[in-house]
Amino acid sequence: MKALVALILLVQLPIHKAAPAAPPAPLGCDDPESEAAAEFAVNYINGHSHHGYKFALNRIENIHVLPQGLNNDIIFLELDLLETTCHILSPTPLANCTVRSFTQHAVEGDCDVKLQKLDGKLSVLASKCHSHADSSEDVLQLCPDCPLLASLNNTEVLTTVTAALNDHNSKTADAYLRLLEIGRARIQYHPMHSVSVEFAVAATNCSAQEAKDNGEACQLLPDDQSNFGFCTATRVTRPSQDLRVDCQLYGHQVPTPDIPFLSRPGVTYSQPGQDTSAGLVPSVAQGFTNHNLRLSHNNPVASESSSSEFPTAMLSAKSVAKRAVAEVAQHDKVPRPVGFVPPPPPCPGKIRHFKI
Repeated sequence: MKALVALILLVQLPIHKAAPAAPPAPLGCDDPESEAAAEFAVNYINGHSHHGYKFALNRIENIHVLPQGLNNDIIFLELDLLETTCHILSPTPLANCTVRSFTQHAVEGDCDVKLQKLDGKLSVLASKCHSHADSSEDVLQLCPDCPLLASLNNTEVLTTVTAALNDHNSKTADAYLRLLEIGRARIQYHPMHSVSVEFAVAATNCSAQEAKDNGEACQLLPDDQSNFGFCTATRVTRPSQDLRVDCQLYGHQVPTPDIPFLSRPGVTYSQPGQDTSAGLVPSVAQGFTNHNLRLSHNNPVASESSSSEFPTAMLSAKSVAKRAVAEVAQHDKVPRPVGFVPPPPPCPGKIRHFKI
C-alpha cells in the first residue's frame, strides 16, 4: 500500500524538462566574425575578377546567418566596396592598395555574397556585384577643376594610350609590350587640356627592337613565363604639348590552384587571333567609364531573397535591423541616467573610408 501511495505521489510530481538553449544573438555588422567573413568575401571578389581594379571594403551593410546544422552556417553578406589604385593583375596585397579619393572620381561596388562556414572554415558559394562611378555633379561640386572619368573608348583616350605605348616601346631595350586593357581615363579641360590614362600590358616574346621589323609577329609569353604590367600616362595638348609615360612590369606570377591561368585577370583579352596592340579597347568596355564588377560576379543566388535556404516566412536581416532601430528609438523615450548611450543598431556597420 505504501508503495502504491509513493508511486501515485511520484506521478503527480511536476516533470522538469531541460530548458532549450537560447538561440545565439544575431551578428552585428561590426562584430569580429562579420568582419572576418567580409574580408574573406572581398579577397574572393578580387581574386575572381577579370577586369579593372581591386576593391577594398568600405562598409558591411548587412549580415544574416542561417544555421544548417552542427558547425554549419550559411552567411549572406551585403557589402559596400571602393575601387583602389591596384589593378587586379598587381601582386600588391590589398592592405597596401590605396583607395581612390573622392576627388579622383571614385568608383563604388555593391556586392551580395553567399558563404558557407563549415567546421570553422569559410568558402564562397556565390557572388553578385555591380560597380559604378560617382556622379560627375558630386565631384564637381567639391572640386570644380578636377578631371572626370571618360569613356574607355573615347577617341582622345584611345589616342593617348596608343601614343603612350608606342612611346614606351620606342625607348625601351626590354620586351615589347602589348595592351591588355584600358583601366580608367580622365580628361581635364581647364586650365589646360590633358588626358590621363591607366592601362594593363603584357610582355611579348619580342624585344622592342625586334618588334620594329614585324610587331604583328610578336606573341604574348606562354603561361609559364607570363609577365604582366601596368602603365600610366598623361598627354597634354593645350596650351603646349607634352607626353609622360611610366610602365612597370610585375614579373612572372605563378597561378594559384583555385584560379586557373586562363581565367586570371586580363588574360581574357588574349584570345587566339585577337590583336592586343596599342589602341584596342575590349568590347566589354565600349561606352563605359569603369569596368563593372558584374562582368565577373553575377550569380543571383548570392542574394538571400533568391536563395533556396532562405524561408520566405522568416524575417529578413533588414527587417531585424529596422526593428532594432525602432527599439532603440522607443527606449530613448524612457528616462535614462545622465551619460547613458543607447546601443547602436546591429547594421549597417561603420564606414571605413567615405560614403558616395
